[in-house]
Amino acid sequence: MATIYKKPIYPVQPPLRAYLERFNREVALPLAYSDLFYFTVSAPLLDKHGKDTLWQTVGYHSFEMKRIFDALKEIYALLKSGGDRSALDHLYVDRVDYCSFGNTQPFRIRIVNSYNDNQDYFYIKRADASRIYGLELEHLLSPYRMHYLTCGSTLVEEHVAGIPGDLFISEWLHNPQVKIIRLAKELVKFNERSFVRLLGDMRACNYVMDMTPDVEEVQIRIRAMDFDQQSHSGRMRFYLPQFFKDNRALVLYCTKHLNIQTATQYQREEQSLIVRRMQTIYGRLRELLEAMVVEDLAPASHVRRLRSELADHYKDARFEDCASMGELVRASLECLVDRHGHPETLTLREPSAARCSPELEKRTAWACLGE
Repeated sequence: MATIYKKPIYPVQPPLRAYLERFNREVALPLAYSDLFYFTVSAPLLDKHGKDTLWQTVGYHSFEMKRIFDALKEIYALLKSGGDRSALDHLYVDRVDYCSFGNTQPFRIRIVNSYNDNQDYFYIKRADASRIYGLELEHLLSPYRMHYLTCGSTLVEEHVAGIPGDLFISEWLHNPQVKIIRLAKELVKFNERSFVRLLGDMRACNYVMDMTPDVEEVQIRIRAMDFDQQSHSGRMRFYLPQFFKDNRALVLYCTKHLNIQTATQYQREEQSLIVRRMQTIYGRLRELLEAMVVEDLAPASHVRRLRSELADHYKDARFEDCASMGELVRASLECLVDRHGHPETLTLREPSAARCSPELEKRTAWACLGE
């Protein structure tokens, strides 16, 4: 029987810890991830169709429950309002769920407002350096802000709201409210964001579709919600959502209505937006990359394979000198900067570093669809 490879948890090293402290991500929490394992009962959590969700709802002894639930409300206040405790009196913890299937074995907490029954969720997980880099890169380079906190070996994350990708494909893909061109455009942009910053494993269950009513039509945005596979795999295609089997129906549906010229236009638009974001948060991004390049986030064999595939894809020897996943992310972002004409004003490493070859312009991630 084949051995199933599971990504290990990478501890937070001093350079990343210093970055988190500097930008107020590292805070003192009243509860640690390990404290939530004191549950005494559990029951499978089923969805509305009676199907097992792979989550378990857990319960605690009465003498432990008040302490834990009060601490969870305080953590929610820290995450949502910077620690403002004025709203805690009318909030209560409705449910705590545990998932042993996930890589970081998360706990999901459902918080309810007793005045209006409005509910919200957040997660408490084991702090994994790879995942934290994924969250921070999403925060800096995507259109979305990620709210999370760390404390030692504990990671707290907000809930990313939206329709899970697999549910969207099965139930919404052919809905008349969904405009195909808008969906296709967003898929190209999401594909590009994932590839440029090396966020892997964007299969349908790891992203959500955010649907917002617009003036005349529904606007669609694709948001990543799982960052465990940030810069870990050695396979280049692992960072391209278009190649995952369970995304195939979505990809084929979109490509029927999108030619390569239009796809390239959308790709260039997203690249330009990423570069603009890099310019806005240049100092912070450089500090993050300086911490990331010295981190051990993947086996050496993964780094060697990925740098070879990226060097061949971009026709750029710069990747061949990369010794870590962080260096590969930095080289990928540098190529993006070079392509959009900002090599002197947006330097992510020493100025003497090599630049991308002219052949880079001829290559696009989306164009690989036909390969």
